[in-house]
Amino acid sequence: MSDTSLDELHEFAARVGIPRRGFHGDHYDVPEEYLDEVVAAGAVPTPSRELLRRLRAAGLRLSPAERRNGG
Repeated sequence: MSDTSLDELHEFAARVGIPRRGFHGDHYDVPEEYLDEVVAAGAVPTPSRELLRRLRAAGLRLSPAERRNGG
């Protein structure tokens, strides 16, 4: 999740080598093998409940239907 924009999120993911297919409409799933690298690059590990709370608070959480339809 970005605190700025989805563009920033996509740029960060690309910079650390996470493929775009890892994007799920409002967040990236980070494979475990990338975790140390993304944290070193500035990402903050966030438990799923906290991620959901932050996405909802920011108005960025997509409904299941929105995710199925590509956002």
